[in-house]
Amino acid sequence: MQHEVTPRTDGSGTATGPGDRSGGRVTLRGDLRAALPDAAAAVVVTGAVFLFLYLRMGAGEGDTVAVMPFMDDPATYWMYLLSQAFGWSALLWAWGTVMLGLVVSGPGAGRLPVSRATLERWHRTTSLTTMALMAAHALMFMAELVRYEAALGWAARIWAGFADSFVPGWYDSGTGRLAIPIGQAALYLAVPLGLLFYVRHRIGANTWRRLHRFVIVVYVLSVWHTLLYGTNVWYGDWPRTVLWLLQLPVAGLLLVRLLRPARRSERLGSPRGGRRAAGWVLRAAGRAVVLAVVVGILVVTVSGRDGGRPRPAEPPAATPHAHEAG
Repeated sequence: MQHEVTPRTDGSGTATGPGDRSGGRVTLRGDLRAALPDAAAAVVVTGAVFLFLYLRMGAGEGDTVAVMPFMDDPATYWMYLLSQAFGWSALLWAWGTVMLGLVVSGPGAGRLPVSRATLERWHRTTSLTTMALMAAHALMFMAELVRYEAALGWAARIWAGFADSFVPGWYDSGTGRLAIPIGQAALYLAVPLGLLFYVRHRIGANTWRRLHRFVIVVYVLSVWHTLLYGTNVWYGDWPRTVLWLLQLPVAGLLLVRLLRPARRSERLGSPRGGRRAAGWVLRAAGRAVVLAVVVGILVVTVSGRDGGRPRPAEPPAATPHAHEAG
């Protein structure tokens, strides 16, 4: 989830600006070391979310218990709660790293009080933290499924949990048949797209830049997965509305990024014949789609029709893992 090449780099990953003392290439090892404070903050946030969800479940409150009444024992379902906590932290960090990427690659990055180099470093480290949080979210979901399949032998339990969590199309219960493959797609795209930044000097800056544009797809898939499967935003209440509203600055910055790209080659200009005309049509269509998304988010939040389920008068009858939510 790295940003596009900026004027401070030569396109191969080697820093060329005056702020670079070593003149060396940005490395994964260096960014992993720099990401430690960010990762520590993510652990603290995840712990706070976990504690909040744990206490809410213990009190018989919260939408998770409303959706799945059997989940009223946090001591039993603590791995599920930890998976939820990692998921929310991952989405928060994904939001942050996408926002940083859009800011640092936008037209006004040079006028910010924080230097471009600092923003770039924050973007890279939050990207690495996001990938780790996404993986932890999936692993804890797998751990909960392994715990649940107590009637099976250990090998069968581990395989069942792994397949349901990591094999696309394997999970066959309720909304998870769609939501889990969407989440898997987000994870499986995020890791290679994020790590390609560190080998762009080998694959070429232009190739990396083209592939990097799909990072926004990872974020869209992550939000979609949450809206479909997150029990905390299951009903059409204010948490779901807030989640929709948080997408407005992302879509707005993306629209600004497309309308006023920092690179001259990415500006819309006027259509010409041949292949350039086809490229112009694609760029114009992309801008129109993002504008439609901005309008759509505004309509959703103002109208309240955000896809949330109506809260039932009576709690639904459900049994473990034969449910609609995740």
